[in-house]
Amino acid sequence: MATVRYLVSDVELAIAFYTRHLGFVLRQQFGPAMAILRRDDLTFWLAGPTASAARPMPDGRTPEPGGWNRIVLEVEDLAALIVRMREAGVPFRNEIVDGPGGRQILCEDPSGNVVELFEARA
Repeated sequence: MATVRYLVSDVELAIAFYTRHLGFVLRQQFGPAMAILRRDDLTFWLAGPTASAARPMPDGRTPEPGGWNRIVLEVEDLAALIVRMREAGVPFRNEIVDGPGGRQILCEDPSGNVVELFEARA
């Protein structure tokens, strides 16, 4: 089992996004500071602005959401999922990319964190 932490701007919005669009289940919530979600064997921690993970580093840098690191979620029908997510207003950074192992696309959660949706070749 793997655990991944994402910094988010709003824990409630992030919970709604990941449970509604990507099949995560809320396991535990600590007010507006943090939530723990689960999908298959991935435990996913969402840390809001008041979480300890968002405290400034000794050099003054402040952790923030966004960037290009990402979780990859394998999906069965990429095209259908994209249609549903676009209809719900989910932003995408690109169009479908065909690669040697399958097809992928990058969407963003409400805080600008990237999620790669990947459909393996048959």
